[in-house]
Amino acid sequence: MIDAIANIFRIPDLRKRVIFTFGVLALLQIGKYLPIPGIDPTQIKFGTQGGGGLFSLVDLFAGGAFRQCSIFALGIMPYISASIILQLLTVSSPYLEELSKKGEEGRKKINQYTRYLTVAITALQAFMLSFSFENSESMWGQMVYEPGWTFKILTVFSITAGTIIIMWLGELITERGIGNGISLIIFFNIVARVPSVAGKAFKLLQMEEPSFTPLDGLAVAVMCVVVVAGVCLIQYGQRRVPIKRGRVQRGKMYGAQANSYLPLKINTAGVIPVIFAAAIMMLPATFLQFLTPLQGSENAIAAFIYNSLDYLANMLMTGKPLYTVLYVALIIFFCYFYTAITFNPKDVAENLQKYGSTIPGYSHGKKTEQYLSRILNRITLAGSVFLAAVAVLPDLVGVWMKIDPGITSIMSGTSIIIIVGVALDTVNQVENHLRVRNYDGFRKRGKVKGRSGM
Repeated sequence: MIDAIANIFRIPDLRKRVIFTFGVLALLQIGKYLPIPGIDPTQIKFGTQGGGGLFSLVDLFAGGAFRQCSIFALGIMPYISASIILQLLTVSSPYLEELSKKGEEGRKKINQYTRYLTVAITALQAFMLSFSFENSESMWGQMVYEPGWTFKILTVFSITAGTIIIMWLGELITERGIGNGISLIIFFNIVARVPSVAGKAFKLLQMEEPSFTPLDGLAVAVMCVVVVAGVCLIQYGQRRVPIKRGRVQRGKMYGAQANSYLPLKINTAGVIPVIFAAAIMMLPATFLQFLTPLQGSENAIAAFIYNSLDYLANMLMTGKPLYTVLYVALIIFFCYFYTAITFNPKDVAENLQKYGSTIPGYSHGKKTEQYLSRILNRITLAGSVFLAAVAVLPDLVGVWMKIDPGITSIMSGTSIIIIVGVALDTVNQVENHLRVRNYDGFRKRGKVKGRSGM
């Protein structure tokens, strides 16, 4: 492992990418402590106390910026929401579907629309959040110095600018750094909260009547190990479809047919289904925070909206039956949805025919496409169900053992799946850079062989 890490810094291009990535992520952690203009910094910790369940998950994905009333309060979630909307529209909109088939040019156009939609979603959420800030107060006073339209406008511009900066830096990481920038930002936000959660757990253990016992700590540790093992199994599990390649001409001689295989991953979508599902499950709790001014309103319509949303948010608390069912259904849906976007059996069948390869027992064209579709549907079902189980079981165990929500939020299946999945994906990208230059990877054993062909 030490040699593999050392190899990273021996390659100038890879070294620059890794340093750039960590530099940007560190910069984002500093930015979450920049409060929104007009908010009293001394009142932030008092006015934002409380809130568990999905609120903790919202704050977790924002790296604590939501609770800090920072310009990064919404984090990268508006961008993820915009991405979900655009990808769903790609299936139903002929124009967007045509763009998605135009390669790099179409992808850039869709990304542009995603950015525009992100700005609109952020501005709307920031405007609603400004009302919540104005109505948040503690026994020490009000959070906002001078409530009014000036503060609302400043809040909208500040939070929107913060989200745009995060989105821009995430795209820079993807382009100039290592790994997927958006996923790494969420990963780093979760990891950055580990020390504070560990400190909270330690304090709870020292109480005279601890609400977090050593048995709870052991249960959390076991859950973490099980989830990590499960995620690794899903990420690297694959179904190998045998392929018989055409005869290869070598000078004037024809070699024998070469046998190979087509690897179909059990979880083609990676951690995207979990991130998307979590983003959707957060919506009721997020909007409830924004609509705090409607609480106790004398207007019947406003009161009905708030009470309905409050009831829905309570029903969607971690561990509740409705939450579990919807969360599992969303994960399975996005596994199928994202797999359908990234892997097209028809294109694979055409490529096999183009290069003279066949699947034994199946003719070119429609038969091959149907066979691949059937296999893909089966392994995606198995992978999605297993992924959903890994995501919800730790939450159910945490609720059953009554472990503090502030601890279970970061030790939940959702958090660990994102951490492990993003880490594995990033390590794979680093290893690809190392292999190109004939260096050992993180999991490769043996000494470096000579640089052949370079």
